[in-house]
Amino acid sequence: MAIKKISSSVDFISQEHEVLEFWKNKGVFDKRRKLNKGKKKWSFIDGPITANNPMGVHHAWGRTLKDIYNRYKSMAGYELRYQNGFDCQGLWVEIEVEKELGFKSKKDVEDFGIEKFVNLCKERVLKYSKIQTEQSIRLGYWMDWENSYFTMSDDNNYTIWGFLKKLYEEQKIYRDVDVVPWSGRSGTSYSQMEVIEGRKLVSHRSVFVRFPIKDKEKEFLLVWTTTPWTLTSNVVVAVNVNLEYVKLKSSDGSIYYFAKDNLEYQRLEKQFAEKKQWIDGVPKLKTIAQIFKEHGGYEVLGSVKGSDLVGLKYIGPYDDLDAQNIAGGYPYVNETLEKDGVTSVKQHKVIDPGKDKIGNDIVASGEGTGIVHMAPGCGDVDHKVGKEKGLINIAPLDEEARFMDDFGWLKHKSATDPKTIDLIIEDLKKRQFLVYVEEYPHVYPHCWRSGDELVFRLVEEWYINMDWREKIKKVVDDVNWIPSWGKEREHEWLDNMGDWMISKKRFWGLALPIWVFEDDSFYVVGSEKELKDLAVSGYDEFKENSPHRPWVDNIQIRHPESGLIGKRILDVGNPWLDAGIVPFSTLNYVSDKDHWKEWYPADFVTECFPGQFRNWFYSLLAMSSWLDESAPFKTLLGHALVKDENGREMHKSWGNAIWFDDAAEKMGVDVMRWMYAGQNLENNLLFGYGPADEIRKKLITFWNVYSFFSTYASVDGFDLKKHSEITNENLTILDKWVLSKLHIFIKNCREFLDDYDVASLVSFFDTFIEELSNWYIRRNRRRFWKSKDDQDKFTAYATLYHVLVESVKCVAPVLPFCTEKMYENLVLNLNPEAPESVHLCDYPTFDADLIDEDIIQKVDSLKRVVELGRSARNQSKVKIRQPLLKVLYAIEDNKTSEFIDEYKTVILDELNVKTIERITNAGSLVKYNIKPNLPVLGKKYKSGLKDIRDVLNTHDNDELFKRYEETGVIILEKYDNTYKLEKEDIIIETLAAEGFSAVSGDGITVGLSLELNEDLIQEGIVRDLVRQIQNIRKDAGFLVEDRIIISWDLHGEFQDAISKFKQYFCNETLTTLIDNDIDGDGYKAEFHLKDQLIKVGVRVSDKKDIT
Repeated sequence: MAIKKISSSVDFISQEHEVLEFWKNKGVFDKRRKLNKGKKKWSFIDGPITANNPMGVHHAWGRTLKDIYNRYKSMAGYELRYQNGFDCQGLWVEIEVEKELGFKSKKDVEDFGIEKFVNLCKERVLKYSKIQTEQSIRLGYWMDWENSYFTMSDDNNYTIWGFLKKLYEEQKIYRDVDVVPWSGRSGTSYSQMEVIEGRKLVSHRSVFVRFPIKDKEKEFLLVWTTTPWTLTSNVVVAVNVNLEYVKLKSSDGSIYYFAKDNLEYQRLEKQFAEKKQWIDGVPKLKTIAQIFKEHGGYEVLGSVKGSDLVGLKYIGPYDDLDAQNIAGGYPYVNETLEKDGVTSVKQHKVIDPGKDKIGNDIVASGEGTGIVHMAPGCGDVDHKVGKEKGLINIAPLDEEARFMDDFGWLKHKSATDPKTIDLIIEDLKKRQFLVYVEEYPHVYPHCWRSGDELVFRLVEEWYINMDWREKIKKVVDDVNWIPSWGKEREHEWLDNMGDWMISKKRFWGLALPIWVFEDDSFYVVGSEKELKDLAVSGYDEFKENSPHRPWVDNIQIRHPESGLIGKRILDVGNPWLDAGIVPFSTLNYVSDKDHWKEWYPADFVTECFPGQFRNWFYSLLAMSSWLDESAPFKTLLGHALVKDENGREMHKSWGNAIWFDDAAEKMGVDVMRWMYAGQNLENNLLFGYGPADEIRKKLITFWNVYSFFSTYASVDGFDLKKHSEITNENLTILDKWVLSKLHIFIKNCREFLDDYDVASLVSFFDTFIEELSNWYIRRNRRRFWKSKDDQDKFTAYATLYHVLVESVKCVAPVLPFCTEKMYENLVLNLNPEAPESVHLCDYPTFDADLIDEDIIQKVDSLKRVVELGRSARNQSKVKIRQPLLKVLYAIEDNKTSEFIDEYKTVILDELNVKTIERITNAGSLVKYNIKPNLPVLGKKYKSGLKDIRDVLNTHDNDELFKRYEETGVIILEKYDNTYKLEKEDIIIETLAAEGFSAVSGDGITVGLSLELNEDLIQEGIVRDLVRQIQNIRKDAGFLVEDRIIISWDLHGEFQDAISKFKQYFCNETLTTLIDNDIDGDGYKAEFHLKDQLIKVGVRVSDKKDIT
């Protein structure tokens, strides 16, 4: 077989489908696994994707990274597990099933039947796991798809039971009544880690309310709150004993107390001015002074210390409600307070709440009034204060966040319904408690799945006492965090987290293995076997089912110590328990410890890091540190978020969402993968068809290099045995340069991928391919074009072949599809004995003997002279096809200058100039004017800006530029002040000598003489004609090797120019004959040049030699 000619026009997407079929039909994945069986293991643990909806383009980023490193490690000769994971249990699945059923509340589920509902949740998971599997395969994600793990599996659930049992045995499991975030829509609480995920900027109606002080006529405490519904459950108000409190008299004679600092304080001024964290349509907030002025004015009578207010008793706004007058609290009764007849109304007084656990004042001036209304049954901070102060709890809301029976006219009304807030505000106004209402923008917690607003509710939940966090912090330090600041972020979370709330009052999830008994004791069951051994009823009906609700709910057990019979609590577990246990459950920790030890800890995990420090990463680290006192992974790589190409979040309702399937079939998966791979992990990826087009252009450059080689190799019958040997004595300087570049690339590829830095590989390859295409191939194309089959031509083929094949292997983990097609043609078509897939090859190793740093430095300098010369041409607006008389350059290194002189023909050809000359004084070609970038420096140095301008105006700017070239900065000093100016701080203007266009960079200065004579003008005309004929050849569909005959009728300066430079013209266009028979056969075209219309006919010639 032979190499096939390949068109430069490529359909990446259709190729991808061909490759998928090839992999499937040939069993390439299984063959790769077989090749590596028994070799050194490399362990990867997949963070499970939620099997709840089709995969999104945001999922594809992480899955691409996983696949890249898996493919690299397999090509590097490691044995892998290739186990994908599906996250199955939790509220996110339940919400979607509820939507399908049209349910609006938790009660709808109970009426429908828990068993039927749970089965529908399982069915949904299985449905979308299949969809996600197909999508992942389309992405090129190699996994053992018949062996994916599911977090709903018995193994996963029972392994968590074992973990909880170990905690129970060390008395780390407890239950507590606490105020927690609660979703009325979902009927469940939210843990600290989950709440952060659902924070949203919203606007609430906040109210200023006055509490009458007992025994003081017309004197009031001014209170402010963003949750008016909590006023129903007020118990005390709190002040800061060290603050000054103003005593203000309003126009109606009423006297108000509030923090003196707050009178003129402009709340949220910065947010309003910058319109950040602000909501359109919400007006600027008024100061308290403005509020009273608009109500007739005020008079400040004096001030008192906060400590003077402590102990004052007051009348609450809802003291008439039954709940306010129930001894001991409501609905949870404090028996001691009940016995003493203590009610909320009786506890109404001003208190000093003190400081929080990190030493900050609980009450501060600024937002609000400096007097805080506290409802220990409605707020987490309030509840903690209430515990310390022995306060009553009034918890007004039921599971649906509706007011309960003892709240009078508010009974059964939803606390989050704006209509309820309307009624409360109207009631406060009618009873003269209301002072002012405003729209207040702030970030408030919402359910991160259903989207409903959370409330804070007093609930009994189950917790893990996390007083062993030092264990976790120790293993955090054993992990290689990428980016490195991830370690500090995890430590920050561990330092500030509370105990781990593990219970949820829902249906589909881990059935917490906690049984409770009539003596108020509880017991944690640690395994299926222990459950069977302890069960006294219900086990026979359960044993054919999974350990889920409702089947496990019916099992009663006998306490192994007390002998009492107990029932399981109806709660399910926090879903991060499900994902955190996978380093144990998926590796047979319970059933096969030897197997577990072979693969644990994982070498690598990766996921999106926003949020995961307190979710998956945290649960992994916590559970492994408890079970094994070790980190479950050696390296953790986190990446940022995927946004649309304008930086906005993608939302279906906004019309900017891009679905994975659409992206795959419109932009192509290789393009997507290159986009993901090249992204800086710490920055959000701006995903869209615009950025994809830019990526595709880069891949097209790669493809065009391959197409160029394949086309000429096919025409010349490139033979692997005869033509592929690389012999040093036959190599040109550019051959040696490109081979050096290649093997440095191979060396770097291994280092980049071993360091989990594929973005650097992508960046390096982009540069390498650009140099290969626009320098090596363009400088060597005549070696491939020439008709004579000599050693030089074969050496060019051998060099480019080696570069292409090794490059294809290097980037195969990132671009698995197009590299497979390239490999098929370049390798298999020449050598049927080679591995049948690029992914069955070993990853390339570099050859140090082929790396010549000296050649690289010299050729790169030569290249830099050309680049600077082109830049000088661009500045002069003299097109490259117009020859110029000479180029001057200045460079300090003599050896580099000698090399440039030796290969000056390259520069002359590239810059289209006739002569080249080295000069010793760059200043004769170009001067520099360095100016301050005022907007940047003004912010950076402010008052020092005048000094900077003075120094720049009086110093030798050429010398300053030289310093900048050497160090990348300019250091200025004046009056003992030092100013460090970097790239963004300055504007550098170049002023070329008269008659020249000049540019400097990297210690090299290049200047082009712009003077033109008649010969130069004529040659420029011929080069323009060459360009036009090359375009016509393409339009006519001629092959690159076709010789042609041209027919036209040229006159005047065009004819004179062609007559003088005919040989050059014919060589460049492969023309064998020029005649004047414009009416003859062939392809007809016309074009304008220098305001003249030129008609031309072109046809293929039988001759092979150029005239």
